[in-house]
Amino acid sequence: MSNPSAYSKNIRAAFSYCVQQVRSYDYHHYLCLLQLLPDMRKAAFVLRAFNVETARAMDVASDPNTGLMRLLWWQDTIDKLFAKKKVEHPVAQALSSVISDYKISKHWLKRSVDARIKDASREGVIPETIADLEQYAEDTASTMLYMTLQAGGIRSTNVDHAASHIGKASGLLLLLKSLPYHGSRQGRIEYIPADVASRHGLLTTSNGGPEIKIESSEALPDAVFEVASVASLHLQKARELAPTIPPEALLVLLPAVPAQVLLDTLRQRNFNVFDSRISRGIHGISPLWYLLKLKWHAWRKTY
Repeated sequence: MSNPSAYSKNIRAAFSYCVQQVRSYDYHHYLCLLQLLPDMRKAAFVLRAFNVETARAMDVASDPNTGLMRLLWWQDTIDKLFAKKKVEHPVAQALSSVISDYKISKHWLKRSVDARIKDASREGVIPETIADLEQYAEDTASTMLYMTLQAGGIRSTNVDHAASHIGKASGLLLLLKSLPYHGSRQGRIEYIPADVASRHGLLTTSNGGPEIKIESSEALPDAVFEVASVASLHLQKARELAPTIPPEALLVLLPAVPAQVLLDTLRQRNFNVFDSRISRGIHGISPLWYLLKLKWHAWRKTY
């Protein structure tokens, strides 16, 4: 390296950018990551920033093809980073450092992007079953927890099982919360599975494929409740594993707290995702109250 000080300065700027991205676009997880031990926190912020980049790719793009191209760029970037090639992007630069320092698995990074590419390529085709949604949540949310645990050198089958359940719960609930946003952008409801929609009389056929009738809003909360109940079961299973979780892993599993907060808010609003109060503060509660809940769980070593 011709100028080590310049390189060090660039890396610090890249890490700072990652923290700001998470703070701006994933605030409930930003507050979770602040509870982590410093050595794990650095990697966790970079991994979450990578998730922000891929999660927002379709939303910030001017058209779906541009968003898909961005995701394909990230897929290619992961290959380059593991081949020790330089990529001029702050998150990619920070990710390269974290991959090197913490031996992060390429498999999890690729799985996350591949899932988002598959989702972006659906072109309005709704998922067939809740299991399909759970798999998407596993691939995009649980993987973040797996990699954070990996960065902390934590290896435990029970921790992995708990992380899987928490990721699935978090992913499912965030998809439910996003229904109004995606509905307003695309003019359709995309993240209620066809089998659930059919049970609640929400399914119709349009353009040769199944669609969900937005106008049947009185039946939508029942479908939301069914998906939320699956998320609730995942949180319950994760907490049943708590006695077997090593102490150093407990703080990594704190994202169970915002998932529970969102579930409670949905329940209070009778699972009407179009109730604007769900988006107030952090998942419907004040930021201060949310932070107190996080601190309480971190202090008690619970999730």
